[in-house]
Amino acid sequence: MDRAVVKSGGSIIAPAIASNMAKQRVAIIGAGPFGLATAAHLAAAGIEPIVFGEPMKFWDSRMPKGMLLRSAWYASSISDPARTLGLDAYEQAHGVRISVPIPLQHFLDYGMWFQGQSVPNLQRRRVMRVEPNGAGFCLFLEGNEQCHAHRVIVAAGIEPFAYIPPVFDSVKFSEHLVTHSSQHRDFSRFAGQDVIVIGAGQSALEGAALLSEAGAQVEIVARKPRINWLTGKARLYRDLSGADRLLRSRADVGPPILTHIVSRPALLNPFPRGLRNWMVLRAIRPAGAQWLRPRLRKVRISTGRKIVTAEKLDRRIKLALSDGSHRTIDHVILASGYRVDISRYDFLAPELVAAIRCMQGYPILGLGLESSVPGLHFVGASSAWSYGPLMRFVSGTEYSSRAVTGHILGGSRIG
Repeated sequence: MDRAVVKSGGSIIAPAIASNMAKQRVAIIGAGPFGLATAAHLAAAGIEPIVFGEPMKFWDSRMPKGMLLRSAWYASSISDPARTLGLDAYEQAHGVRISVPIPLQHFLDYGMWFQGQSVPNLQRRRVMRVEPNGAGFCLFLEGNEQCHAHRVIVAAGIEPFAYIPPVFDSVKFSEHLVTHSSQHRDFSRFAGQDVIVIGAGQSALEGAALLSEAGAQVEIVARKPRINWLTGKARLYRDLSGADRLLRSRADVGPPILTHIVSRPALLNPFPRGLRNWMVLRAIRPAGAQWLRPRLRKVRISTGRKIVTAEKLDRRIKLALSDGSHRTIDHVILASGYRVDISRYDFLAPELVAAIRCMQGYPILGLGLESSVPGLHFVGASSAWSYGPLMRFVSGTEYSSRAVTGHILGGSRIG
């Protein structure tokens, strides 16, 4: 017998939740843009999923105050099937006018509003473990409770995947010396300190600007021979003009022309893997928004260099660079990005991870973003190996939500 709710340790889920769960066959782990969008599409199709997680958690806890979204207005709405819960609708509902580029706090407020409108019964509890149980999956929740689902959609984001370059292995646990950019919400603690930011992408450049504005003495060190700056002013407008539509996709992923391919998985996937990889790397190469340039006037930018060694020196850190120079500073912030490895999702049981076909840490996904384990789906950045760079951006929520929903319903073959 299919039971959605199971007693465990003398505890049982509250009756209201149990009644809801008893009707559910789909569980979503994660309540960021991809999880919320998938839930909205499923609910509209008559499948009420149960969604676990804190809404917009990564955006709220791992993005710096004062950040501005690099993505364009027309590419920053979370997808809902009726297209009535976009940023424009949020503005109208609250009587506000959001500036462009979009401030982080406004996007957070929008995401919370979207959650309230589309997933009002969100379960703000942590899923501790997911195990296969023969008829689907058993989810072990905090509080010593369990629930059953025929399908599980992993929308848990990239937080576990923060990448620390090996050269910092000896000091990476000394958080007073070295941290990843995702560990900072507020840069004011670095006022008066000498800080090096490693990286050449938006996170590095904006982090350096915020550090400088907080009173730190900042240097950017990048392996790339130069900083790439995004071209065009289309991102500063609320929609694309007629001419811009020929060059740019509304998904706002990748450079002109190429964006029309990389933002459409059905067009990208047929290409040979080698060419496809080149297009993907070209589409997501490190780059910064033009509006950051004037904010970096006080920041030293050293390109074409990499860190050779890093060592503690009392309460400071000494770096040797590939050009033979050295720096002795107070702190290093690694804007070194993320490397997907689903084995680092601590809620996936080892036997489940072992059963998932993977490539370089990414699950290999079929139709409906379903993994080699039937009923287990991955959305967001973890689906990028199979579905391309669109899955790394909020604009990818429409494609992935429709693909998953259509597949579960047994109808659309979009996935």
